[in-house]
Amino acid sequence: MGGFEHYDRELRELDHEIQRYAAICGVNLANRHEIDACLADDHLSWTKDRARESLCGLLILRIKLEAEMIELGFSPAPLLRSSVAPE
Repeated sequence: MGGFEHYDRELRELDHEIQRYAAICGVNLANRHEIDACLADDHLSWTKDRARESLCGLLILRIKLEAEMIELGFSPAPLLRSSVAPE
């Protein structure tokens, strides 16, 4: 992890990749159950599924980055930021 001033950028870049791989894998990131299932799934069956393996690794990396940020007093942005424009 790069340092305090880079957390926002790192999260945005990580989230972009997570969203890309989730779309490839058909994982709905708005559904916590699907994220949990992805993280808990039997990885032995993924030997030929590089996209799902990458998604799982990215999700784990994001969890670790969030934990580091919280430990240092930062509030990580949610994985899915609201796309609704304020009125």
